[in-house]
Amino acid sequence: MALRLYAATTSQGKLRDFRTAAEAHALDLEPLPGIETIPAPEEDGLTFAANATLKAVYYSRFASGELVLADDSGLEVDALDGTPGVRSARFAADAGVVDSHGAKHITDVWNNMELLLRLAGVPAAERTARYRCVLVAARDGVALHTAEGSVEGLILESPRGTGGFGYDPLFYLPALDRTMAEVDLETKHSLSHRGRAIAALLAMLAV
Repeated sequence: MALRLYAATTSQGKLRDFRTAAEAHALDLEPLPGIETIPAPEEDGLTFAANATLKAVYYSRFASGELVLADDSGLEVDALDGTPGVRSARFAADAGVVDSHGAKHITDVWNNMELLLRLAGVPAAERTARYRCVLVAARDGVALHTAEGSVEGLILESPRGTGGFGYDPLFYLPALDRTMAEVDLETKHSLSHRGRAIAALLAMLAV
């Protein structure tokens, strides 16, 4: 019988990534039932681990006896001292560029534009960055396992590709000569921060 996890996210992009990884590991992963009606906790942690733990512990109380998975992930750009980091989803909103609540469908576009603005004039070799993901599995309000994954890349000067979400069109993978938005889901799972984090988490659950 496949191990079952509930994912505490409403992001279709994250669910797609997680499900692709789950299939590769014979894992039954579904969105947490009724998550759309559960008030979201305030993500006020200063690190990915803090926010992932906060969410996993909180949402696991709504699924008695089940393993609930929550993540916090984002982009760290070296030339920007690691930002946007935990504020990756709210990068443009923090800068006052856009009200991300009122323009949710174009938040990714604004975030990418803000990133390009901040990196204007930075040479290609100095545009190093990484995607980082921290996953936490909890049951009945207790955090049980924490896993992490990351992938290194470069930030391009203009977007490429139509797949993925977030900063994927700007996140370039030199070894593949493609952006994260140009790779298929199977390839993305094999090298992505979420795919690596899930693999690490499954290794813990198998012990």
